[in-house]
Amino acid sequence: MPALRHILGLSAYYHDAAAALLREGAIVAAAQEERFSRKKNDPDFPRQAIEFCLRHEGLSPAQLDAVVFYDKPVLKFARMLETYLAVAPGGWRTFPVILPTWLSEKLDLRKTIREELPGLRADCPIWFTEHHQAHAASAFYPSPFPEAAILTIDGVGEWATTTIGRGRGREIRLLKELRFPHSLGLLYSAFTAYCGFRINSGEYKLMGLAPYGQPRFADAIRGQLLDLKPDGSFWLDLRYFNFLRGTTMTNERFHRLFGGPPRGPENPIQPRHMDVARSVQVVTEEIMLRLARHAREVTGLNHLCLAGGVALNCVANGRILREKIFDRLWIQPAASDAGGALGAALAAWHAPASGDAPASSSSPSSVVREATSVKDAAPGRTDARRNGAGDDRMTETDAMCAALLGPEYSDDEVEAALRTHGAVYRRLPTDALLDATVDLLTAEKVVGWFQGRMEFGPRALGSRSILGDARSPRMQSVMNLKVKFRESFRPFAPVVRRERAAEYFELDAESPYMLLVAPVKTELRHPLPPGVQGLALLREKRSTLPAVTHVDYSARIQTVTRRQNALLYDLLLRFEQATGCGVLVNTSFNVRGEPIVCTPDDAYRCFVNTEMDHLVIGSFVLDRAAQPHRRLERRLAPQLD
Repeated sequence: MPALRHILGLSAYYHDAAAALLREGAIVAAAQEERFSRKKNDPDFPRQAIEFCLRHEGLSPAQLDAVVFYDKPVLKFARMLETYLAVAPGGWRTFPVILPTWLSEKLDLRKTIREELPGLRADCPIWFTEHHQAHAASAFYPSPFPEAAILTIDGVGEWATTTIGRGRGREIRLLKELRFPHSLGLLYSAFTAYCGFRINSGEYKLMGLAPYGQPRFADAIRGQLLDLKPDGSFWLDLRYFNFLRGTTMTNERFHRLFGGPPRGPENPIQPRHMDVARSVQVVTEEIMLRLARHAREVTGLNHLCLAGGVALNCVANGRILREKIFDRLWIQPAASDAGGALGAALAAWHAPASGDAPASSSSPSSVVREATSVKDAAPGRTDARRNGAGDDRMTETDAMCAALLGPEYSDDEVEAALRTHGAVYRRLPTDALLDATVDLLTAEKVVGWFQGRMEFGPRALGSRSILGDARSPRMQSVMNLKVKFRESFRPFAPVVRRERAAEYFELDAESPYMLLVAPVKTELRHPLPPGVQGLALLREKRSTLPAVTHVDYSARIQTVTRRQNALLYDLLLRFEQATGCGVLVNTSFNVRGEPIVCTPDDAYRCFVNTEMDHLVIGSFVLDRAAQPHRRLERRLAPQLD
């Protein structure tokens, strides 16, 4: 078998389809399909993401040495069949809906992949990892730790919904798992849907809504919906849920328990919804803390790596860090299914073995079971030891390249796109560009910031961002209602240089991927008037950084070093020199219901279709008021959620 120089990892068909490419173990490219198709959370086969990855490395499909998919479709289909049989006849209402796709591209994925990658060599292997093995690999292998406990939590893979594992050197061993239908991800998604948000994309809205409410339903969740054990495992009482039998997550019994029917997506948010959101967030944090403590007990290790969609719950992540269960955390920035594409490729590189991985037991009777080793998950040669970027974990720097793994565009390409629209712009050298941007920000302008390689994962980290002055009391409402077109309660994230973070926030750790929430420093807070509750809190100035301080005095923080993003770091430094404040607002460059922008064309269209004041794209600065066209058709209509 030839050496595995180039490995392509794929995820598809459920949500967040993506592709990732390794070159001799180094992560060189990764992107979600949604960024190219402009369909939020696009689940389709990631054709355009694959094209980008191959183009970035100058490869054709014929030069790939392996293609790895992030779960095992046969095991997943077996789980679905067993589930439908277990709840028959109820489950048969939904089974005919999903059956056609399973009988076509999903079950025979090897055939689908070869059809989608014309030119793929006949001897190029196509392999499959189990879903949570891919998550575990995405969490541990890029991390800076030579050994660590691993916790993966999501809705469901084949059967697993949560795993606890141990990573050491090139080997990952999954030690315990929680099994479907008992799932923290599905529990949180049920409440997401109940509060009127879209599953698989609205969970962070539920998390953002939680601080406005009181946890008055937490006891009902603990007492009625689940049987929680000290180790963090639990049984769901399925009498309150409908996801096994129908097309909704919850049923009338659930609705009665929480005081009424589900909220419609565009209906007003009531105090009850805030209390429900707070209650499930409190219980989620409790479960994650118990799981983290059990992972520490089981592995005896000082560091923790996290992945799976629930690992995007940055409030819970911050709790784990503050309670010092582990010395350090590292969270995969593309923690959901998109990161599974990367994990699948990494599992194949680091943990080779010949043939397909042995199938796991598909019996759903056991909730927690001993799990398997990732070194059995991906094929290759078991004695291979490779040097190169895959061993960068031994340093303090992770191997994710700051998650800047997507497309980038030269100034010539940017200028060509701007000319297509007849745009009016100034071209500036870097120093002048930074100074001009600082001037705009200090004048309370909202600035689109499009620079370098696009981020991999759900967060804009300073390449496809919208920036603002964190000191501005009006910035949150302006960005939410006039630029992002989203709910007024949604908080914005601060971005700060790593060495300055502890001066503003109760955080003594890196947070490069905006996946940790921490309190704003007490001395920066303003007391709230007594009796102010709910959305009325939005009218109160909560700190000296009101645009990034949530109603509970928390913030979802991004820290930046010059090595991670030199241009953004220098912008923060100059802003601080000009204002004395080292914090900016950083939110994703998109509007509600649409993916983060990918191309210069996407950026310009988003810019002129909002009330964003200025666009700084490559070496160019644009004033919206000077543009010839204020409105342009978007590439696809927004999918409001």
